[in-house]
Amino acid sequence: MEIIRVNTPRGLELKGALWGDTEMDTVVIMMSGICSNVFQNDLLPATGELLSRNNIAFIAGHAMDAFSCIAYSDFSTGKQRYTGTVFDDFSLAYEDVEAYVKYAKDAGFKHIILAGHSLGSNKIIHYLGNTNDHFVDYFIVTAPVDLGHWWKVMPNLDKCLEFAQKFAEEGRNYEILPVLFGGFSPMCAQSVLSFYNAYNLKNCPVISGDGETSSLGSIKINGSFVIGERDSLTGGDAELFMKKINSFCKNPEANRVIVVPEASHIFYGKHNEYAATILECVEHQMVAEEV
Repeated sequence: MEIIRVNTPRGLELKGALWGDTEMDTVVIMMSGICSNVFQNDLLPATGELLSRNNIAFIAGHAMDAFSCIAYSDFSTGKQRYTGTVFDDFSLAYEDVEAYVKYAKDAGFKHIILAGHSLGSNKIIHYLGNTNDHFVDYFIVTAPVDLGHWWKVMPNLDKCLEFAQKFAEEGRNYEILPVLFGGFSPMCAQSVLSFYNAYNLKNCPVISGDGETSSLGSIKINGSFVIGERDSLTGGDAELFMKKINSFCKNPEANRVIVVPEASHIFYGKHNEYAATILECVEHQMVAEEV
């Protein structure tokens, strides 16, 4: 694994990670979810290692604040653990995805496959549905989130929003709230409000009806939708959830819906199975291109 530096139009440098090298023809760029980076989420290195062993490069596309985290003591293990996305601006998701795609293009990769996991999937749907570029050959959407539904089932949301609004009114936008956002992440007031109001990421509203589907309908390429059978954010039927999302695409019959048995939203304990699924998706696309 090699740490790469990816420049955005606004001048911010994102730190991603590359498995393989630019001599390989194909690269998979995976935009990570919230609170997710190569050191916290085993899904990313497991996929990178398997793909690179099969002559396919892999880039973990970290978000603006993927490495900002808070240390705490886990008394069940006696060790320090780290969690949290403290500072981020979710309105800039398009720019961050675009930066990784252009990095791969400039690096000389002949084939670019754009993937995402969790909120990273919502980000790539937003990018693919709104870009005029034709750099990406195929997409792999994994475990996208219906944000309108998530807000309804997320613990602590009302309390977080109350604190965030109060802090913002007092000019304390970048102070960390005294409660964890959704029970899982420390966040500053500005990040909470940015996340909650990120309409650009409400592009899979198949449970809540709160959002838009025009981005899905505007995607010009084909791809695969991957979901864990036990994903808790799908309203109880993971496969149906993904089929509904796919139904809004321009050519849903040309896409694939793949369910990973027994897997959760974060594919805990199923990282190798997930990596094998991504490899199969890439190889399937390679065969299709040859036909």
